[in-house]
Amino acid sequence: MTVKEIFSTPIFLAPMAGVTDTAFRILVRELIDDDFAKKNLLMFSEMVSAAGVHYRNEKTLAMLETVKEERPTAIQIFGSDPEICAEAAAYVEELGSAAVIDFNCGCPAPKIFKNAEGSALMKNPALLEKILSAVKKSVKFPVSVKIRLGVDAEHINAVEVAKRAENAGVDFIAVHGRTREQFYSGSASWEEIAKVKAAVKIPVIANGDVKDFDSLDKILATTQANGVMIGRAAQGNPWIINRLLKYFLTGEKLPPPNLDERAKVMRRHLEKIIFYKGERVGVQEMRAHAAWYTKGLTGGATLRNLFNRAETAEDFLKIIEVIHG
Repeated sequence: MTVKEIFSTPIFLAPMAGVTDTAFRILVRELIDDDFAKKNLLMFSEMVSAAGVHYRNEKTLAMLETVKEERPTAIQIFGSDPEICAEAAAYVEELGSAAVIDFNCGCPAPKIFKNAEGSALMKNPALLEKILSAVKKSVKFPVSVKIRLGVDAEHINAVEVAKRAENAGVDFIAVHGRTREQFYSGSASWEEIAKVKAAVKIPVIANGDVKDFDSLDKILATTQANGVMIGRAAQGNPWIINRLLKYFLTGEKLPPPNLDERAKVMRRHLEKIIFYKGERVGVQEMRAHAAWYTKGLTGGATLRNLFNRAETAEDFLKIIEVIHG
C-alpha cells in the first residue's frame, strides 16, 4: 500500500490498547458504506511489544495476526532497542498481514513510560531517530510513528521529534495534541500540531478531541493536516469512522445510529469478539465495550450494571434485547 493510497481515505482509526483488536477492526470496516473507502481505509492495531516478538511470546504473536475482512491494517509496535524493533518490524512484514508498520512514541501508561518506551522516547529524540531509521531500513512497506507533544508542558518538542522522524525516513506521522503528563485530560492543542505540520514535508495526521463533524472541520482548518485519527470517540461508537469519512469525502452528514442499529452492532461485536477470543474472555472484554455503547442512553447506568454481571453470551444477548426495545 502506497502513502498516496493510504491518504485517499484520510480518516484513521487510532491504535488503542484493549479496544482496536481484530473484532473491532472488522466491525468498523463492515460499517463503511462506500466501496472505495471500505477497500482502502487504514486502521491501526493495538500496540505490540517488539521484545515480545523477539522472544516469540505466544500472546504477542497472536496480536500480529490479521484477517482479510479487516485489511489493510497498520501494526503498531513499541520498544526502545533499535535492533529489536527493526527485527520485529521485519517479522511483521514477513507475515504479510500488515500494510504499514507504526511505531509507538505516545503511550503514557506508567509501566511503558518507566521502561523508557512509548511517550518516554519523547525525552530521547536521538534514540528515537535511531529506532525509526533501523525500522525503516528493515522493511519495504510504509513506516509511520505516533507521537505526543512532549513529556510535559515545559518540554514541548514535537517539532524536533517530527523532524528527526522525517530524517529517519518515516513516511508519515501522527501527532496526539497532548503531553504525556496530560494523559487524556484537558484539551488537545491543535495549534502545536499545526507547528509540526509546518515543519515537515511528510504527511501529518492530527489526533485529539475529534468527535463530530464540527470538530473535524476545525482540526483540519487549524492544523492543515493531511488526515485525522479518531481514538476515544470510536469507543462504543464504531459508526463514527464511516460518518466522518463520508462527510470528509462527500459533505454528507449521516445521522447517528438509532437504538435498533446500536443493538444490532452490539450483537455483531459480541459475536466477533467471542469468535476470536472465546466466550469467557470475550464476555469479559465486551463489558467495557457495553459501557461505552450505552453511555448517554436512557437507563444506561442500569444496563451497565446488568452487563457487568453477565457471565455468558446468552446473558449479554438478553440485555441487548432491552436496548432493541
